[in-house]
Amino acid sequence: MTETEVIKALSALAQETRLRIFRCLVVAGRDGLTPTRLSEALDTSPAALSFHLKELSHAGLAHAERVGRHLIYRADVEAMNTLLGFLTDNCCGGEPCLHVGLPGAALSPCERC
Repeated sequence: MTETEVIKALSALAQETRLRIFRCLVVAGRDGLTPTRLSEALDTSPAALSFHLKELSHAGLAHAERVGRHLIYRADVEAMNTLLGFLTDNCCGGEPCLHVGLPGAALSPCERC
């Protein structure tokens, strides 16, 4: 992932509605969600939702697939993992240093961080 791609992805996520959409798509997993379901879940107008989905798609964080008459949007988990890998690539000089506590807990840095 290039720095330009990282900036584009982070910029897309740095907006409240797009972040909420992306998180909904992550929760939906492989099943994805239709724009109608997303619009209802987030109480967002279809026009605004379309704009935000386009931004997430251009940033490589979401993609749509036509299934019959419906569009199904899914988060691009590979792109998300690549982005996270880029952000943590050189943490502690490449040595493992973060550990995860209980589910939902924040990451805790090691003594070197």
